[in-house]
Amino acid sequence: MVKLFSISISLLIFFQSFGISFDDVSQIDEFVEHAQFHSEQYGDNVFVFISKHYGELKASHDIEHKEEKEDHEKLPFQHQTHVNSSTAFVLNNFKHEFKAIEFSEFRNHHFFYQEPSSSLHLEGLFQPPRQS
Repeated sequence: MVKLFSISISLLIFFQSFGISFDDVSQIDEFVEHAQFHSEQYGDNVFVFISKHYGELKASHDIEHKEEKEDHEKLPFQHQTHVNSSTAFVLNNFKHEFKAIEFSEFRNHHFFYQEPSSSLHLEGLFQPPRQS
């Protein structure tokens, strides 16, 4: 089941990379019907049909056969896709001034420890227990 799901997602991404959507797949029957119509009516093979609807003969075919406009709109792959990507490059004129690293072993420390002085300490109140 996991393999089927993975394959279907992979195929979906593959088809979408070419611009093929689900709507295009659902309109394949319209494509086949219109190709059969062209084969019977005009004697066109598949390559001529594709050229008339997607290639270099499209403009002349649209002008000559305006009555087929509704059928042409139902064909798949008629959507226009535009991809636009923009890149921004910003120059920053801010100057970074790095200071030299100062190591703590070279510094003079200004810390002096002073022993606590209190009257209770001097009286011996806080002495360790003595053996009795």
